[in-house]
Amino acid sequence: MKELAKTFDPKEFEQRIYEDWERDGDFHAEVNPSKKPFTIVMPPPNITGQLHMGHALDQTLQDVLTRWRRLQGYSALWLPGTDHASIATEVRVADELRETEGLSKEDLGRGEFLKRVWKWKDIYGGKITEQQRRLGDSCDWERERFTMDEGCNKAVVEFFVRLYEKGLIYRGSRLINWCPDCGTSLSDAEVEHEDLNGKYWYIRYPAADGGAGITVATSRPETMFADVAIAVSPEDERYTDWIGKSVLLPVTGREIPVIADPYPDPEKGTGAVKITPAHDPNDFEVGARHGLAQPVCIDFDAKMTAEAGKYEGQDRFACRKAWVEELDAAGYLVKTEDVVIPTGKCYRCDTIVEPMISEQWFVKMEELAKPAIEAAKRGDLRHVPARFEKIYLHWLEEIRDWCISRQLWWGHRIPAWTCGTCGEIIVARETPAACPKCGAAGAALSQDEDVLDTWFSSALWPFSTLGWPEDTPDLRYFFPTSVLVTGYDIIFFWVVRMVFSSLEMMGEPPFETVFVHGLVRDEQGRKMSKSLGNGVDPIEVIDTYGADALRFFLLNGSAAGNDMRFVLKNVESTRNFANKLWNASRFVLMNIGKTKGDGSKTKGDGSYVLRDEDMWILRTTEQVAAEVTDNLEKYELSVATQKIQELIRDEYCDWYIELVKTRLYGEDEETKAVCRAVLVRVLSDLLRLLHPFMPFITEEIWSYLDKPNKLIKDRWPAPEGFAEDADFAAAAGRIETTKEIVRAVRNIRAEANAPQSKKLPILILFDEGKTPSLGEHIRSLAGVSDIGVIKSEADLPGDTVSAILKGMALHVPLADLVDFAAEREKLAKERERLTGETQRLSAKLNNEGFTAKAPAAVVEAEREKLAAAEEALTKVTAREAAIREK
Repeated sequence: MKELAKTFDPKEFEQRIYEDWERDGDFHAEVNPSKKPFTIVMPPPNITGQLHMGHALDQTLQDVLTRWRRLQGYSALWLPGTDHASIATEVRVADELRETEGLSKEDLGRGEFLKRVWKWKDIYGGKITEQQRRLGDSCDWERERFTMDEGCNKAVVEFFVRLYEKGLIYRGSRLINWCPDCGTSLSDAEVEHEDLNGKYWYIRYPAADGGAGITVATSRPETMFADVAIAVSPEDERYTDWIGKSVLLPVTGREIPVIADPYPDPEKGTGAVKITPAHDPNDFEVGARHGLAQPVCIDFDAKMTAEAGKYEGQDRFACRKAWVEELDAAGYLVKTEDVVIPTGKCYRCDTIVEPMISEQWFVKMEELAKPAIEAAKRGDLRHVPARFEKIYLHWLEEIRDWCISRQLWWGHRIPAWTCGTCGEIIVARETPAACPKCGAAGAALSQDEDVLDTWFSSALWPFSTLGWPEDTPDLRYFFPTSVLVTGYDIIFFWVVRMVFSSLEMMGEPPFETVFVHGLVRDEQGRKMSKSLGNGVDPIEVIDTYGADALRFFLLNGSAAGNDMRFVLKNVESTRNFANKLWNASRFVLMNIGKTKGDGSKTKGDGSYVLRDEDMWILRTTEQVAAEVTDNLEKYELSVATQKIQELIRDEYCDWYIELVKTRLYGEDEETKAVCRAVLVRVLSDLLRLLHPFMPFITEEIWSYLDKPNKLIKDRWPAPEGFAEDADFAAAAGRIETTKEIVRAVRNIRAEANAPQSKKLPILILFDEGKTPSLGEHIRSLAGVSDIGVIKSEADLPGDTVSAILKGMALHVPLADLVDFAAEREKLAKERERLTGETQRLSAKLNNEGFTAKAPAAVVEAEREKLAAAEEALTKVTAREAAIREK
């Protein structure tokens, strides 16, 4: 057989192996009725992005599941793709255009600007997919999709038209979330809420009849210019006499009514609420109930309108400052209170969102949400961990109509046209030839300028990528998909929308399970971000430690649904584990010579005579393989990685290889053949188990084992009865006893500082009723000269050091363990050193010049040192007395 390189270096094989896999079509999944399908659609990363640690975790989890099912014989499809990311991409290209050419997108015009975006996508959009290859993603790249490719675009138009025809999409003026910086509307899911330090300004609205009036608390005094009423609860006795009367808007003197409405909370603030329908979602609903006007005092650029009088054209926050000062000077500011205010920000640019009344396209959500709620409650859709179902249900139960139009150019343009002649709105799959109402054609028909929310197309991803709305073989075979792997931060962004869209279009949920993972945080537990500068580039980690080390670290630390911390030294540890596997495999390859096969003839046909350690490792490997399979079925990937690591590092490398070395180096060719066969057979199964988690190193080692096929196309370990066999169980018991004894002797030796070269006799006292059953390896592995079995402690020869084990007590005679003459000499020197130290510290602390002048902390530290030295001196003296006569 070939020899593995002496030094483990992932750079020598990772790229080569990946190119081999991709060239040979090893990731490609076929429609195969004789196989069960397993499908994952990758959450499409933005074309603007590059691989970050969250992607690395998300995609490693998906890759493990895909590779595992592939080895199990499934037709496993992991479908990759990227998202056009309307806002992020348009902003990126517009910024680049402004910085390099001094032009705005308006200077170019829509058509030319979109050409630039497509060109930018062609140049930079594939960067992240190359990084995914570095990570080892076994995606079916032949099926790679893009949310704006021809097929996805057709699906988006079809979805829009069907919902419109069903009355579930409408156009109307409603209060929406507006980002003044991005210049577009946002859905509720695109608004991130952050608690910020703010203020409540308590402002007095004087009575129209000249009375003191009503005081109202507001966090947004700049919106007062658009106030149309003061609302009070009809149950609030403080304001019973006010209902139906009027107050004046401070300074301006505009008269507004006092109305009764259930919205105000008598326990909050003053119990009275100013109503500004155009700038607050709750006020909008109150205004609608009472038929109130909707004046606008802040425009789409976040500047004050003519409604604000002399403040027209000012930034909203500059106006706030000046207006509050004016109110205070005029005697209307009653008091100011510091508070923490939940504030909505744009998820893309972090700008504070402005509620605005605008004509937009909306999806009616009530009818779509109900089946999605029922699917979860019926168990048709499962969340792992189950606690995330509450978030899913909460979002659906509280959902409002979804604003789907965006004031952008890059994206899926809304398939709606307006007739300039008669005003008819036409929603169609193709550009209409003429207005169906008045017959006007050509320039009379203008398409809506807006594009659809990015999540509108992403919502169709599980089935649009498989060919919908066409009835394709892929769609029939691979849909519904098996599992969606996603972070908890986009459950409401994406998961909810995929579910209700699939139920509406396909009649069933898009996946069986939602496997939710947490975030990757920095070592201090902070979220990784550009502003903190604490992000870690996965590619840099791969360059240093290899992809397998990064993958295994991420898997080891990621309990389902929980956040994890990125700790570089733990990546080093996983690389050390890979190095240990490499060295062990190299040892095996160097010692199996020309042995062929994988040691499969180890039971039942008399081909091999197995010893205890052979049966133990075969049985243990089969047991762990069954446990790991169960862990993967339950999405306990971190538990699976720990079990595989312990099996390889502890049982195979540290124990089995050590147990068989004497046989490998011996003269008995028959037992050497057994050793070699079992070594290869178990190593093969270990590589199969580890492959989904560390695909590169396992494939490279596998290639040296003279196998007929690549590991990626091999099989998952299957049970062969070792775990249930009584002979194998008995042998395993003997080896486990041997391991316990060896560990105990090693611990006793270490505690006594006895050199490894010193052979020790041991005495074993078995519990009553236990039958002595000792393995043959204790002498060689523990450095034992003689093993004696005693019937009672009365048979012990003087003082011993003991260890209580399962079913036995182990004793090592003290006289054999310790060189008393050398120990007495060492203790005498230590006593002399500690005596001097205590005298020095005592003198220092008795010196009033030191204790009076030195800082209290320094004096206390010296006292602690003295106490520690005195305690150590007491122990040394006691130890000397104990061995004086030995």
